[in-house]
Amino acid sequence: MPLSREIIDRTLATKHGEGAYKVVELLTDAGEEAWWVGGGVRDMMLGQPPKDIDITTSALSETVRKLFPKCDETGAEFGSMIVSHGGCRFEVTTLREDDAASDGRHPESVTFTNKKERDALRRDITINAFYWNPISSELFDPFDGEKDLNERLIRIIGDPEERIKHDALRLLRVVRFRAAINGQYEPRTFQTIHKRAKDIAILSGMRRFQEVEKMLLGPHPSIAFEDLWETDILEYLIPELHACKGVAQPIPPHGEGDVWNHIMRIIGSFTADHGADTRWAALFHDIGKPVTFSIEDDRIHFNEHAAKGGEIARIVLDRLQCTAVRRDKICWLVQHHMMMSTFFEIDDERKAHWYYHPWFIELLQLFWLDIAATDPPNFSLYDAIINDYNHYLDAHPRPARPLLDGNAVMEMLGLPPGEEVGRVLKLLHEAQIKGRVQSKKEAMEFVRKQN
Repeated sequence: MPLSREIIDRTLATKHGEGAYKVVELLTDAGEEAWWVGGGVRDMMLGQPPKDIDITTSALSETVRKLFPKCDETGAEFGSMIVSHGGCRFEVTTLREDDAASDGRHPESVTFTNKKERDALRRDITINAFYWNPISSELFDPFDGEKDLNERLIRIIGDPEERIKHDALRLLRVVRFRAAINGQYEPRTFQTIHKRAKDIAILSGMRRFQEVEKMLLGPHPSIAFEDLWETDILEYLIPELHACKGVAQPIPPHGEGDVWNHIMRIIGSFTADHGADTRWAALFHDIGKPVTFSIEDDRIHFNEHAAKGGEIARIVLDRLQCTAVRRDKICWLVQHHMMMSTFFEIDDERKAHWYYHPWFIELLQLFWLDIAATDPPNFSLYDAIINDYNHYLDAHPRPARPLLDGNAVMEMLGLPPGEEVGRVLKLLHEAQIKGRVQSKKEAMEFVRKQN
């Protein structure tokens, strides 16, 4: 699977590819060694123009800084700089080798080298250890990654157990890359990630969150999560999700099987327009079912599972150090994912609350995914809501932006930041939606009456 001239030309013809070529050229002209490395090269070997191009070099951060004054030096201590060139950004990392000592979270120290052979030894799997020089077209493949790529084989470089002990994030990365290429595991690699599954607890919540999000945004998230369950990683990563396996559902409507099967179908139904928050909400939408399972009148029930699911999702996302803004949105989607079943029981005034809500479109997306993951799927209610939504907005155009912000409310009423300000803003927003407040002057009069 050598790099074809066609894929090289296609890549270099892109703005990103041209910029990455220029970065290597400038480093080479300065007497340094420079290579495209890792996933971008792998994408090219698979016949795809790379989405991202990372560059490794013998140059130390001081040299990179001089050559590229517009750079983000946040990771300079570890030899990693974000370089801006030609309107694109590239991660440029000094060739390095890992210290043997590690607590499983990060190396104790970073040792720089000028040899790519040493740098290659610190990479996680063989198909991430490709080095390609865009000027000479030389490919450096020290661990036969090309052969593994031909077999879609995921193989940890060196001793799998030592590599995972060195950095437990490799547990998640190995699973993610297997799903990304719809590949298969080299036996020792699979056995080791199973054996070392508990090590996932060593990692910070943020590192876990970022890696899981990449799985959700990847091409085969259901493959990744089946592997996380099979290897027991999920039991230590998100035990609340792990508990969904084997939780029966009523038939009908759930011909697809238990809660876990339903979740796997839903994350296997993602399309390009589903953003990260919608995908997290889909993953967690039924996480409240294991703790609300009951049998009443000879039928399975999950009373209030959406509300309970929102509470559980908040606990999980806090543990994963998700930002508060995103956490609140994802939990809101989980908490409200069942409201569509009674949508036509509410009046137009209440519908306006939903139709104008900033997250309603994502709630609709979650509703569509939930139906798509049910066997057999029935989209009649979804179609009816979409039709009503479009007709409603045609007849009631979306209101303008809020006439007053929180700062104005605090100043007018002498309030400190807090829930009371939010309450007043909500009342003002509803009054604006209903047409009772149509100007800034009327908004100010309305707010004063709330004091």
